[in-house]
Amino acid sequence: MDRPLTTVAAVHPEHGQVNVRGDNIPVETTEGKRIMTVEDHFREAYREGYTPWDIGKPDFNLVNAVATIPIAPCKALDIGCGTGDNAIWLAQQNSEVVGVDLSEIAIAKARENAAKANVTCTLVVKDILKSQVEGSPFGFAFDRGCFHTMASASERKTLAKQVNRHLAENGLWLSLIGNADEQRLGEGPPQRSAKDIVNAVEPHFEILSLVSGYFGSNRPDPPRAWVCLMRKRMKS
Repeated sequence: MDRPLTTVAAVHPEHGQVNVRGDNIPVETTEGKRIMTVEDHFREAYREGYTPWDIGKPDFNLVNAVATIPIAPCKALDIGCGTGDNAIWLAQQNSEVVGVDLSEIAIAKARENAAKANVTCTLVVKDILKSQVEGSPFGFAFDRGCFHTMASASERKTLAKQVNRHLAENGLWLSLIGNADEQRLGEGPPQRSAKDIVNAVEPHFEILSLVSGYFGSNRPDPPRAWVCLMRKRMKS
């Protein structure tokens, strides 16, 4: 998903409004109030075609990281790949890419986009929190908004542990995360603090850089983001 954003889904008004902290939200239904999970939001958003995080191009933060670190072509994992913009771009840089997302609609669109770009990617519906992604170990993992959709500290720690398990020795993880330092009114991605990030990833990753920046966006006022680059710890 461009779950991540992936910036995270802002929800159509008739289904409620996204809490920028990223918690589950009570939503009116014919049965009364219920809790709509992050997964529900993404699936509903893709069904309705309301995907403001889907910008139709790779995020510039990924492009810059690959060029400047640099990240050589390798087996790469795009977590929450959405409609495939970042996975496709990585494949065009000669990486062997696997993209995973919770949304069947997003993966179907990602496969269409890869075919149009004449690019080979493996794009599958998969929940990385609950299952192993085939093709590991990977040299590089990327997520644009997957981390910040995890509402609880335990979920974020589980994600970090799972990403660690999927990476090869010295594997890198680049994560773009909604930034809690931004005071934003209205829609936007869930926001996490630097402390949230450190507490979740430190047992499993060495943080190489944690920089305040912005998501790649088609809006004139792009949401603030943490741009976090990490290297796998061998003992976690």
